[in-house]
Amino acid sequence: MEALQVDLEELIVARGGQIDDARAMKAHQRSIGQSDEWLTPRWILDPLGAFDLDPCASIVRPWATAARHFTVEDDGLRQPWYGRVWCNPPFNRHQRPEWMRRMAEHGNGIMLIPAACETVAFSAHVWGKASALLMLNRRPHFCDTDGSEAPGNSGCTICLVAYGRENALALLNSGLGVVLREAV
Repeated sequence: MEALQVDLEELIVARGGQIDDARAMKAHQRSIGQSDEWLTPRWILDPLGAFDLDPCASIVRPWATAARHFTVEDDGLRQPWYGRVWCNPPFNRHQRPEWMRRMAEHGNGIMLIPAACETVAFSAHVWGKASALLMLNRRPHFCDTDGSEAPGNSGCTICLVAYGRENALALLNSGLGVVLREAV
């Protein structure tokens, strides 16, 4: 039996720009959080080195994630990105694909996202574009804006996606989990 090959862009156009099937950012899941203001724990950030820009930083943050921060008030998607970027985008399944697209286009930095490898956004912006992918060795407890760790973990497997050689090396040397290079 022959495998049916469908061009991803044709599929999106055919559906009027909307993907509503099971491959769309965990469409079957409901968000239980009250906020997208969850901070990356220091144990993830520190081994990765310094970043020039965090385009989706929390307004209130107990530690810097980069030398410069754009918040929701700045609309980081509309701002010019430069240098080595740290991107922990909103986990909102409707917003996250745009951040993933922008990070892949920028091509220099590390992005923290759910390891939803089967989604359209992951296929479009990670596979074949990233330099390396790290599967975290545990589910993180993200931090509230006061720096305290959430009582529950993220609820899903989290990965770090590197764009650019320097960032792939940072993942390899971080000790945060298993790095996949051949698959990306």
